[in-house]
Amino acid sequence: MPSTAEREAAVFMMSAGRLPVTLVRGEGSYVWDDADNVYLDFVAGIASDSLGHCHPAVVDAIKSQGETLLHVSNYFYTLPQLELADAVLGASGMKRIFFCNSGAEATEGAIKIGRKWGQTRKEGAFEIITMEQSFHGRTLASVSATGTPRFSEPFRPVEGFRHVPFNDVDAVRAAVGPQTAAILVEPLQGEGGVNVADPGYLRALRAICDEHNLLLMLDEVQTGIGRTGKMFAWQHEDVQPDVMALAKGLGSGVPIGAIVANARGDILEPGDHGTTFGGQPFTCAVANATVRTILEQNIPQQVAQKGETLMNSLRALQDRHPVINEVRGQGLLVAVQFSEEIGPALVAACRERGMLCNVVKPNVLRLVPPLTVSDEELQEAVDIIAAALDSVSS
Repeated sequence: MPSTAEREAAVFMMSAGRLPVTLVRGEGSYVWDDADNVYLDFVAGIASDSLGHCHPAVVDAIKSQGETLLHVSNYFYTLPQLELADAVLGASGMKRIFFCNSGAEATEGAIKIGRKWGQTRKEGAFEIITMEQSFHGRTLASVSATGTPRFSEPFRPVEGFRHVPFNDVDAVRAAVGPQTAAILVEPLQGEGGVNVADPGYLRALRAICDEHNLLLMLDEVQTGIGRTGKMFAWQHEDVQPDVMALAKGLGSGVPIGAIVANARGDILEPGDHGTTFGGQPFTCAVANATVRTILEQNIPQQVAQKGETLMNSLRALQDRHPVINEVRGQGLLVAVQFSEEIGPALVAACRERGMLCNVVKPNVLRLVPPLTVSDEELQEAVDIIAAALDSVSS
């Protein structure tokens, strides 16, 4: 009988590489493969499994809504959609929300809002300033906004975006021109290397937008819903955006995204945008259970403390492993940067020792465990990384 990898190779478009593991079940911070090997999961669905695997609140919502109503389209009102809207808007203090199916769709919708702002408020302006090393999704517009050429090169020409260095306020000021409609930025660049915004950076971008009548649009697809130690990363500086894109952790494993707007960003009219599956009762019920659990249990505050614990423990490895250049991050979005490109070998060595993690660059390891990870599990992860470093550097 062919292996799982052989079966996949025969039928799937080969747009991404796989790790040699077939996962079949999960619980909390752990997953099991088809050979019953257990792994500590520090990928967590690429920062999507907020409450870990099979959290009771998520399972209960899946069962309850699955027995009630899955999908009816947005021709009709549904209560789970309204309940989730109330939860997200209440936590953010923003005005309007639109639900979609993914982070790429959320940023795509934000880009459409930015373009409409330019057409109607800026005499036809259409350009959006984005940052180098950014990642905004895989649709044509979102990959064009992405400031990492390897993602967009196969799909050129890409137009309407100006890429400037991240954390460089002067570069943003220099890029603003008569055709500029908006600024789109991640508060912390996840795929770009877990690059943290400098103190005051978002506040400076807010001031530039206010000065030049631009929209400030934040891609919180990876950073939102408690991941950085606040419900939304912009709350670290109390700099509310005009538009915010959410996804990943919003549904704790169920695919859902959202475009959130304040009064300035609330400019879509009937016919401007739409979705068939976005905001369906099933995904909204699960996301509502996720968001309310995170808020009621004050999980963001716990994440802030756990993130400090994890980063301090990783920094303590530097004396024994000088190949570690830097440990950085916010909350439970953490990176370890090395002086050598040992990342892929380290991922394999961690997997052999019972832990799943990934790299965002050959020399940058990313750690994004469930927000519910325990202190004991954090220490287990650090111990595995230390043993893996011993093996790859010996």
